Amino acid sequence: MKASTLIGILCGFFAIFGAFIWEGGTIGALIMLPAMVIVFGGTLAAGLAGSSMEQMAKMPKLFYITINPTNYNISEIINQIVEFSIIARKEGILALDGKLSSVKHPYLRKLFQLCIDGADPDMIVKIVETDTNYISQRHSQNSNLFIKMGGYSPTMGIIGTVMGLIATLAAAGSDPNILIHHIASAFIATMWGIFMANIVWLPIGDKLRNLHEHEMKLIQVMLDGAYSVQLGEMPSVIRAKLLSAFPLSEQERLEKERVIERTKKFREIKIETEVQV
Repeated sequence: MKASTLIGILCGFFAIFGAFIWEGGTIGALIMLPAMVIVFGGTLAAGLAGSSMEQMAKMPKLFYITINPTNYNISEIINQIVEFSIIARKEGILALDGKLSSVKHPYLRKLFQLCIDGADPDMIVKIVETDTNYISQRHSQNSNLFIKMGGYSPTMGIIGTVMGLIATLAAAGSDPNILIHHIASAFIATMWGIFMANIVWLPIGDKLRNLHEHEMKLIQVMLDGAYSVQLGEMPSVIRAKLLSAFPLSEQERLEKERVIERTKKFREIKIETEVQV
């Protein structure tokens, strides 16, 4: 589900703050700017110190990717690879040149372009290995940024708590309202630090890792497919090989869908033929 990250974060907000309000608290009591500046500002500053300006500038884009990732249907990609294998066996691999514009995934287009250009199958494998290594490095940097911030945030909350307690002790003997204010600031800093770590930063880092694993799986499926097409393997063998990326129950479901789709197309062709006659 595309919006699972955003839904999860919003549910976390409603669950935690909703329970607080249910107990008789008010949202205004949690909005204390000095404590929030320590947690948010300190976390971002620590993230900047441990990475770079370029990496920090990617944060809005990375957050957008987690709430609205580009989803490619693996079953559709497999079907297209099988269709290309049929064309390649009948007309040769060069016949795919005019059909590259219909390829659903840009990386699959790149692989078939390499096949058309006559690249050696083993060389294509090496190219993909190089690509995946660099992709993994970039993705690791992106996810680690949020995971590190998930570690910095509680620490910043503790710093805010210590500073609040220091202010409390410094105001000892003064107006009790001032003491209560400093104590509240101390606890609120801890709350925001832990909350942001476990509801925002760490989940986003985990989502980026999950998206990376999905992309690596998809690239492996496309590599296996393009490699098999270039070797001239039978379309049925290629389909069976690529479907092994799914659990057995999912393979059976996809096969049923394919049979239904083929039956539907056959009926449409039959109706068109009867109309023409």
